[in-house]
Amino acid sequence: MARKLYPDAAAALDGVLFDGMTICAGGFGLCGIPERLIDAILEAGTKGLTIASNNAGIDGEGLGKLLRTRQVKKMISSYVGENKEFERQYLAGELEVEFCPQGTLAERCRAGGAGIPGFYTKTGVGTQVADGKEVKNFDGEDYILERGIRADLSIIKGWKADESGNLIFRKTARNFNQPMAGAGKVCVAEVEEVVPVGALDPDQIHLPGIYVNRLIVGSPYDKKIEFRTVRERAAA
Repeated sequence: MARKLYPDAAAALDGVLFDGMTICAGGFGLCGIPERLIDAILEAGTKGLTIASNNAGIDGEGLGKLLRTRQVKKMISSYVGENKEFERQYLAGELEVEFCPQGTLAERCRAGGAGIPGFYTKTGVGTQVADGKEVKNFDGEDYILERGIRADLSIIKGWKADESGNLIFRKTARNFNQPMAGAGKVCVAEVEEVVPVGALDPDQIHLPGIYVNRLIVGSPYDKKIEFRTVRERAAA
């Protein structure tokens, strides 16, 4: 069995990156994002990227770093509200954006990984989401055709893995990481801890190692909060 564990993100992405590639990136806001791998892509200077991700991080964090350096040509996303640079580039015509409903985006990536080239959904029928897409009627209801997403590379973040790449996510950090994993020709995962094969309960595995080609330990992580809201202190 080929060794999957690499010393760092740059080594794990060696020979994988190229200009104009498509990347599926896990994460939701700043939760469960593959930040070490994003930093390695930043340092590599790979440009002309098409990235499928729920959102583009925030200004200067997550995928927002790649927007700032103009390495991203197109985003396929569902939510971009916390990223002012994203908004500026989009409104200025500097960034191509394909908006996609959140559940549809997850299913497009899952379908791509399952070898399903397209599927029909009611989500978006009668809205701008349906523009230019095939509409088909099933049992008196209209559905639109959505294409599965296949990428050159998937980058994901997990909590714990064994040396074979069997991986566990922690709570809501699972988010988009699981469907993104299978959508890429190559999947590179970063985790907080790697344990020996056999140390993980097979019934607790969220992503089998067959989906993970390369693996790094990214710890320690600084747990960033995307948007903090606090209750006002009552008057004394």
